[in-house]
Amino acid sequence: MPPERGTERPKRILTGDRPTGRLHLGHWVGSLAARVKLQYEYETIVIVADLHMLTTKRTRRDVEQLLPNVRGLVLDYLASGIDPERSCIYLQSAVAETHELHTYLANFAKVGRLLRLPSIKQMAHDASMGDESLPYGLLGYPVLQAADILLARANLTPVGKDNLAHVEIARELARQFNSTYGPVFPEPEPLLTDIPALVGTDNRGKMSKSAGNAIFLSDDEPTVAAKVRGMFTDPKRIHPDVPGTVEGNPVFVYHRIFNENRSEVDELEERYRAGKVGDKEVKEKLARALNVFLGPFRERLAIYGNKPGLIDEILWSGTLKVRRIAAETMREVRERMGIERVWKALRDR
Repeated sequence: MPPERGTERPKRILTGDRPTGRLHLGHWVGSLAARVKLQYEYETIVIVADLHMLTTKRTRRDVEQLLPNVRGLVLDYLASGIDPERSCIYLQSAVAETHELHTYLANFAKVGRLLRLPSIKQMAHDASMGDESLPYGLLGYPVLQAADILLARANLTPVGKDNLAHVEIARELARQFNSTYGPVFPEPEPLLTDIPALVGTDNRGKMSKSAGNAIFLSDDEPTVAAKVRGMFTDPKRIHPDVPGTVEGNPVFVYHRIFNENRSEVDELEERYRAGKVGDKEVKEKLARALNVFLGPFRERLAIYGNKPGLIDEILWSGTLKVRRIAAETMREVRERMGIERVWKALRDR
């Protein structure tokens, strides 16, 4: 509903994910928890970024998995507490104006600037791509991301410190467009999340779908318990009576984040340091705490997952809303660039 006359539109946020698989506890810690809170403070748009997925996943299998991955991602959003009445969830590729704005912004983007972005270097490394095999789609990832943000005329974008440079690219492109053609886009501000990445169960870097070290929001109780039993702990601790290290130990990192029984966590840490508790007990209590934490997620998964067509309905409704926003934005963009006048002359001939 539009704001009442005389009042300002609430600040708008754009955030989202690539549909490359189900979401996990690392996503909750790094972004989802903040999104659930922010949707009550800002107008929130959540993008299912399937075009971004194509930058690194283009095989036949990737394409075959796209539809189930899109539905699974939206289901995980709803299970996390993203409210479709408060947050608009939409499919990126179904908004044609995304491609158009991306083309216009690409004329302002500098190749050297993009090549210097650490995130592009890391994504290329992860995809085993050298400079000669680096496709424009990956190099231009931040430009397409800027098109998403500016098309929605978002004021804020929640990001971690590792993605600050991407928001700065969007700000630079907005400034350059506005300076060249006239004011259309607000310069989006980064909304920093202050929680570091969640370490994976193997303690070999952050939790990741591809690394096989993730506990998914959709995992059932036995699966969670099995993954916790296999978690990395203190490798120097051979027997339960050997004093162990708590700091940096993934089991205790998870306890501190997800176990709401603070006295139990404090007691376990004290006993662990003193060599008076075994890994088995510590892990069993962690598995129980994680399953309690994930209980509400599973309840919402069941509610939304057992209503055929509801996921598609929510996604399509959000997409239609963003199409209306995008159409208005691009009408103004074309007018500023003179393109609309050319179109009008042809229509009115």
